[in-house]
Amino acid sequence: MSQKATLWLASSLLLIDLLAILYGVFMRYIAGGAPIWTDELARYLIIASVLLAAGAVWVEGGHMRVALIERLLPSGLCRMLNVYQWLLTLSLAIGGAVVSYRYAMSVSMFTSSGLGISRTIPMLSVPVGFALLAWQALLYGPAPLKTLAEEVE
Repeated sequence: MSQKATLWLASSLLLIDLLAILYGVFMRYIAGGAPIWTDELARYLIIASVLLAAGAVWVEGGHMRVALIERLLPSGLCRMLNVYQWLLTLSLAIGGAVVSYRYAMSVSMFTSSGLGISRTIPMLSVPVGFALLAWQALLYGPAPLKTLAEEVE
């Protein structure tokens, strides 16, 4: 459930990002001058969409990884490797959420040049993304990660 919701949210942000970029291109090359906020909004939206989708992509096995070692190890060692990967992912995601939340709060006195909003607002997508990765990894458990298999015709 949370995977689909975060993928829909990330996809929506990506669509808004595309629209902002197209608006900026139209304004710059056809209308004669693009507002500065389009570039800034595009940067913030792409970061937010990637971070929000990270957990769901990790669970679905859609991220880049090489599962060669898992195929070569005996089942007992493979199970230990899966637990290690899961614990490492949880630790890094929780650590990333805590550190990035502290950073996002520390930049609250600064405003963005194009949008004129507190830098904390767009920066909060980083700890939220890490927290969602931790949540989805926790729900997935230390099971073997899925791999995307190529079909050979």
